[in-house]
Amino acid sequence: MLKKIILGLTVVAFAGVGAAIAQAPAPGGIKRTPLQKIEFPKGYNIVTVIAEIPADTLAGRHTHPGIDTGYVLEGDATLIVEGKPDQALKAGDSYAVPAGIPHDVKTGAKGLKIMAVYVVEEGKPVATPAPK
Repeated sequence: MLKKIILGLTVVAFAGVGAAIAQAPAPGGIKRTPLQKIEFPKGYNIVTVIAEIPADTLAGRHTHPGIDTGYVLEGDATLIVEGKPDQALKAGDSYAVPAGIPHDVKTGAKGLKIMAVYVVEEGKPVATPAPK
């Protein structure tokens, strides 16, 4: 949601939850704007970000230690989740990727802007690159 997201997706490689909260440009021009971090329930963090991915970009295959869920604000993309058919996403759609499942996002001609929410066990990175 993310070495790259989005969610997500995307999504996104953070060194840890603290890094997820700090806005930083990512490879491929992905922009993340942190909205909030909630320490709840005990031992977990809920991290909410806005992620913007340029047009015609493959975000990068990755996993999350917890659920990755989000809502498409603008644009379009294809969510590629291992073991599932590709899912077309457009503005107004929502998505969810289970914990630990490798996934990627390929944006369309308009790019993609999503609000992504990650549930992360304290001390674990928000996302980890996944082998192909």
